[in-house]
Amino acid sequence: MALEQAAEELVDAVVVNDGQLLLVNVQGGWGLPSGVPEEAETPQATAARVVYELTGYLVDGSSLLESEPADGASAVVCHLLSQDPSGEAQLTAGQLRWAPFAEAVDIDGGLPAPVRAYLEGHTPV
Repeated sequence: MALEQAAEELVDAVVVNDGQLLLVNVQGGWGLPSGVPEEAETPQATAARVVYELTGYLVDGSSLLESEPADGASAVVCHLLSQDPSGEAQLTAGQLRWAPFAEAVDIDGGLPAPVRAYLEGHTPV
């Protein structure tokens, strides 16, 4: 049962680079790249895979942010490993955007609380 529940959890990728956050436009709004883990895949591996599949960027899924148990989602901080996306991305360049942390905190639809707290704690003064 625990494996079935884990497979249904959404993983948000918090891709950061030089004080900016990668946002994707899906279903008419800006948000984090996210996806569901494959069998036996860690949240960190899921984040890296989803970012590559959606955007073409290579990232490391380095740090798992603490999440609320009722949330049902995980958030993973990822650092950019490639400056240019591959041509195999599912999304077009127009569906990607780099936003400064201070701006990203206030995106429509909002960010999960652990992600917002992470960005606020890392926003340059």
